[in-house]
Amino acid sequence: MKRPIPIRTKLAAKQVGENLATWRKMHKLTSEQVAAKAAVSRSTLSRIENGDPTVSFATVLNICRTLGILDRMIEATDPYETEIGRIHADHELPQRVRRQV
Repeated sequence: MKRPIPIRTKLAAKQVGENLATWRKMHKLTSEQVAAKAAVSRSTLSRIENGDPTVSFATVLNICRTLGILDRMIEATDPYETEIGRIHADHELPQRVRRQV
C-alpha cells in the first residue's frame, strides 16, 4: 500500500515544477529540447513541471543539470550553508543516528 503524500510535499513539488518550467523558458528552450538533453520523455518533463511528486529524484536532478542549475540545487541542500550547520561545522557528526528511547 502506498503512503499518502503530505500536502506540504505536494505544494513543494508544484513550486519546484513551476520553477523548473520558468528556468526552461528563461533559457528559451522547448520542453522537447530539455527532455531530449535530459534523456527523459516529454511527458515525464511535463509531469515534473506540473508538480508530480512521484517522479524519480534522479530525473529531477537530470533536469536541473540540463538547465544548468544542478550546482544551485546542491548548494540549497548544503547543511553547512545554514546557521545550524555552521554551528556544528567543528563537531564530528556521528556515522549513524539511533532513535533515542
